Amino acid sequence: MNKKLLLMVLLNILIFSTLNALEAKTKKMTPLEVFKYMSFIFTDKWSLSPKEKQIGTTGAHKNQMIAHLVGTDAVGTEYKVIGRGATLEEILLPNTMKSMVTMYHCNSFTHCTQLKATHYCAKQNQPEFLLNIEETSQNRVVFDCDMSTELCNSSEDHIHKMIFELSDEDDHLKASYLAWKDKKLRKKHSIYHFDRL
Repeated sequence: MNKKLLLMVLLNILIFSTLNALEAKTKKMTPLEVFKYMSFIFTDKWSLSPKEKQIGTTGAHKNQMIAHLVGTDAVGTEYKVIGRGATLEEILLPNTMKSMVTMYHCNSFTHCTQLKATHYCAKQNQPEFLLNIEETSQNRVVFDCDMSTELCNSSEDHIHKMIFELSDEDDHLKASYLAWKDKKLRKKHSIYHFDRL
């Protein structure tokens, strides 16, 4: 085989493998695949990243209730699978005044057509969420407030969108809880950076 032909074959293999990797990264997942992904990749204990890594946030390091956790080995959030694999539990900011829980589950584990979440918030309400499959991709999971519920349609201050972004190494998590009041996004949101413990 001459060098020119060999180079063409190698170039085609490189292009094909790059396209396959790109397709896998942008491929839309089903709700069940997203649930399994979250259950596998998220499940762990995470600490609040140091102050200098709290980029694009409203300042976890400035909040008196949680500032003592920033940059320490203390658990800032924890994910664990419960209910014999049917639910993923998120405990955000445990053992603080801002401690919150979110439960993620499929509408039916055998025929999962929708991934749902209920957020038990420090705002003393419980917004319900649906997976936004269009905005979700590998390393990014997005939930929108369920507009069929009263709270999501109200003027009450509540979390209206949740976005979870993982680094390529899956060891850094940016969790954004976007607030809504008077039927519009607020300027201040709860956005945290976590490192896997």
